[in-house]
Amino acid sequence: MKVLVTGANGQLGMSLRRIASFLFTDVEELDITDLAAVRNMVAREQVDCIVNCAAYTNVDAAEDNPALAELLNARAVENLAVAMKEVDGLLVHISTDYVFGAEVLNTPIPETQHPAPLAVYGRTKWQGEEAILRSGVRHIILRTAWLYSEYGKNFVKTMLRLTAEKPSLKVVCDQVGTPTYAGDLAAAILRILENPREGIYHYTNEGVCSWFDFAKAIASLAGNDACDIQPCRSHEFPSNVHRPAYSVLDKSLVKATFGLQIPYWLDSLRLCVAQLKDQ
Repeated sequence: MKVLVTGANGQLGMSLRRIASFLFTDVEELDITDLAAVRNMVAREQVDCIVNCAAYTNVDAAEDNPALAELLNARAVENLAVAMKEVDGLLVHISTDYVFGAEVLNTPIPETQHPAPLAVYGRTKWQGEEAILRSGVRHIILRTAWLYSEYGKNFVKTMLRLTAEKPSLKVVCDQVGTPTYAGDLAAAILRILENPREGIYHYTNEGVCSWFDFAKAIASLAGNDACDIQPCRSHEFPSNVHRPAYSVLDKSLVKATFGLQIPYWLDSLRLCVAQLKDQ
């Protein structure tokens, strides 16, 4: 199977580069908002499968740029779906916990839960999912959350810097979810591609924590214990984005379908922090 990865310079794309021999592209090589360009790439490279890691992921900026967010998170995804449908290919699309949030939830969210996004980012990602379903393309939609890695900008790298520089920090404790190491998600994608079964699946690391718990763990693993990290509530950080208060995803289906053994979030965080400290 010839696999094309879009958004290959992002966290997940870079993590896939480390372990797979796929065709990797980013905006420099392929503009996924251009259907003709996508079709040409698929034909020229004889692509059987697209793994779409591309997205407009700046949650705050999306509120001010809804048209751009929709272009990249919905209309571009529709282009990929159309191109794969035309060659009877498979589209593996990475989606997000932000498709939920408007409803008050307190147990792990299954794939059958109807999306109810709070923000532009979540709404446009849901529109992308809907475009895939409408197209009739063979598809696997993987919703994930709180992604971090050794690459790019993410919460782990920010906390490593801030806890090394500042004597104290406040981090929100009323938003709960599960950190996900991009290296683990990349490995899961490879396993899924061995025997792909269509559908919508949830994948994060195992376990549950708040952003405060996450920050405390990062600082502890880095040895940045001099920084006093205190919990606070979301309203103490005014934002034009309403974020999900509870976005723990139920992973029962992906584990049962593909026989995945999913690492605990703290174990994967320990590995990532160790690698970042060695850089």
